[in-house]
Amino acid sequence: MVDEKKKILKIILILSLIIIAWFVYSEYFKKDKSLLSKTVNLSTKIEEEVVYNSNIIKDINYTSRDLKGNEYILVAKVGEIDLDNSDIIFLTDVTAYIKLVKNSELIVITSNYGKYNTINYDTIFSKNVKIDYIDNIITGDYLDFSMIKNLIIISRNVVYKNLENTMKADVIELDTTTKDTKIFMYNSNEQVNVTNIK
Repeated sequence: MVDEKKKILKIILILSLIIIAWFVYSEYFKKDKSLLSKTVNLSTKIEEEVVYNSNIIKDINYTSRDLKGNEYILVAKVGEIDLDNSDIIFLTDVTAYIKLVKNSELIVITSNYGKYNTINYDTIFSKNVKIDYIDNIITGDYLDFSMIKNLIIISRNVVYKNLENTMKADVIELDTTTKDTKIFMYNSNEQVNVTNIK
């Protein structure tokens, strides 16, 4: 009789241990699964915020004038406002028109990409940059335009063509007010390469 009670007690103890172990095991994994699902939901939420916070604008057109009446028109197919600085817009397929009051001249700048500051109108053009100005065409990889300084600086793989010459240089600076142009190389030992077309 005592042996039977001991056996029953042992069986009850073993069953209790199995039930307790199963309960702890299932509770532990439920917490892990909920923690895992929270992590997945968190990463999904972050991705959604990135998508919703990217401020894409299509068919952009900005127009501004300086005190002398020179007009600057900037057109782009797509623009994206910088999330860190709302004054900066990144542009795609860019065309800029600089209409100079003096002599009613027009400078046209095109490029694949641009970076525009809505406060001071400074614009950086990059990739397949082209300036079309009267009978002059200048191409390069990078262009910095400052409306305040009336200055266009085109650099990297610069080729300047007019009716008479073709020039290759590192940098061309053009003052839009005075029409003064500086053409130079970064290395003072190198010379600007000029080819006469005629």
